[in-house]
Amino acid sequence: MKTFFIAMALAFMALPVMAAEPALQAESWLKPVESKYICMMNDRAFDKEQLAITVEGKTYYGCCSMCKDMLEKDASKRTATDPVSGKLVDKASAVIGADPHGMTYYFENKENLDKFASGPMPEEKHDHMDHMDGEMMHNHGDSGMTEKPAAEAQGHEGHH
Repeated sequence: MKTFFIAMALAFMALPVMAAEPALQAESWLKPVESKYICMMNDRAFDKEQLAITVEGKTYYGCCSMCKDMLEKDASKRTATDPVSGKLVDKASAVIGADPHGMTYYFENKENLDKFASGPMPEEKHDHMDHMDGEMMHNHGDSGMTEKPAAEAQGHEGHH
């Protein structure tokens, strides 16, 4: 009988923890990331700091000299649309979040990141990345981004 009461007491103590668990999981898909870990040309998060690129007094980051050239030459590559407000944000000053696949999202403030993170992960972005096996590579020509098979992308991103 004593064992029964101990088991019941432990079960009641565990209920609040089990009830809170889904809320924690819902927010865990998007993590804030420092801009120095982002290649702002291919919008990917990396484990290592990226190349700092100063343009008009602002610091952007890229993974290679080709990214540096593109960020310096094309102002549109230095901005992104906040998925919550729909406003254009400068990547150098944006609050940045990365999903489990390393894809990044740019926000005008932390409140927008938190609001976006509290919802489900957007299907189109992570489904595309699953299809690509988590690898993207950019074409440094006029078109900007191009998808490459994972084997081809390895050479470009393998130096990170």
